[in-house]
Amino acid sequence: MPGANPDSLDKTAQLLLSSQVSERLTRDIHSGLLPEGERLAPERTLAKQLKVSVGTLRKALRQLECNGLIERIQGSGNYVRRSAVADNVYALFRLQLVTGPAKPSASILSLHRMKKPSSLPLNSTADHVFRIRRLRKLADTPAALEEIWLDGQLADQLDKSKIGNSLYQYYEQQLNCRITRVIDHISVAQCPRWSPSFAEDVDPSAWGYVERWSRDQNGETREFSKTWFDPVRVRFVAR
Repeated sequence: MPGANPDSLDKTAQLLLSSQVSERLTRDIHSGLLPEGERLAPERTLAKQLKVSVGTLRKALRQLECNGLIERIQGSGNYVRRSAVADNVYALFRLQLVTGPAKPSASILSLHRMKKPSSLPLNSTADHVFRIRRLRKLADTPAALEEIWLDGQLADQLDKSKIGNSLYQYYEQQLNCRITRVIDHISVAQCPRWSPSFAEDVDPSAWGYVERWSRDQNGETREFSKTWFDPVRVRFVAR
């Protein structure tokens, strides 16, 4: 760049790098990899881990502090703010790519209101349930299949147009149901027959498999789900 000031270029590069570091740490916090109250590694150690200078790291940490994600305590260190995780809709999300945490998204494959199967582990007085099947992506990479069974006691109908990437957020905002606790059982299972084409290049007999019981603010099981995840691309991370 003719006539460019080298010092100006260095500052621009440092700013871009600090933004990248800030985005990475933000993803780690939002995914739960850095849980609430967690003390970050000392700045020199963290800078070495991230392969950046201490100055660049400090710029990134200042941005995180401005965004309300960390709290910097003089003489003690940097901590993940409790509110940053408590308000995070993905605090109970457990899947990540083998390369590390990635932004999750989901698309609904089908949504049906149906009679409640007698074998469904929901303590409900309703005679109907909702079955939602979704394709879960991580950073736009197809990663998992979900089959969610929702207690019909929460609603007579669901508005598909209002359901975003986070079902828990939808439950809380639209159905007055806040999921506060989950129980996960993890094993291996065959990929379901209703899987879309992305699953064809993975051995269908050996997928990661998770059964989840989700309880609301009153301790009632409101959702039961099954998740099949691609073991080549994805890991289940318990925190």
